[in-house]
Amino acid sequence: MRTPDEQPTAPDPASKDRVHRSPMGIVGGVLLLGVALWLGIDALVRGEGRTQWLALAALILVVPVVSAFTLRPAVYVNDDRLRIRNPLRVIVLPWGQVGALRSGYSNEVVAKSGTKFQLWAIPVSLRARKKAARRTARASAERGAAARGERRGGGGAGYGGSAGFGGLGAQRGDVDIDGPMRAETDKVMDDLRDLLQHREQAKSAQGEVTVRWAYEVAGPAIAGAILLVILLATG
Repeated sequence: MRTPDEQPTAPDPASKDRVHRSPMGIVGGVLLLGVALWLGIDALVRGEGRTQWLALAALILVVPVVSAFTLRPAVYVNDDRLRIRNPLRVIVLPWGQVGALRSGYSNEVVAKSGTKFQLWAIPVSLRARKKAARRTARASAERGAAARGERRGGGGAGYGGSAGFGGLGAQRGDVDIDGPMRAETDKVMDDLRDLLQHREQAKSAQGEVTVRWAYEVAGPAIAGAILLVILLATG
């Protein structure tokens, strides 16, 4: 594994990036930042003495940390590589270096070297998985009822037929009669696995894994934390 300084400059990928981000993470980050800025700016404007300095230090610490864990995470995908922008690191993995894509309580990519990287921008939702499982069970029950109706009524005309159940699923948009329902992030992981299978051996998808630390996030956060500690210690 090489750092960006050691890695030769790679040519621009032939295909455009597809970006995956967490909508709920973005919404939560915007709300948290709004509250933090409101309270911090209010303390800066109305506060006096140490209060203003404490508010400034807190803002320098909180804003980059909240942004890093909510707004920053993203996964960029194209035919040649997977680029993961996590809170404190940016990891670039050519498809030829990807060993596996795993989904459990979190989604992660495993390099062929054995190193694991979590996909912060594609969080696992156990609630969404349970909801998809219930929809799959409901669709299976509907298909079973339609099949029984066909056997009893000679084509299912009197019962409603399988076309009726298929039409219901198509109108609702939540029943997949061709297979099980999947949570949205699980669908994204399925797409990534499919891309890995097709591009792993491609010549343009070879190279080294690179990892870059996000100093633009860590620097201000550390400075804010140090300033806050000094103010609290000398208070």
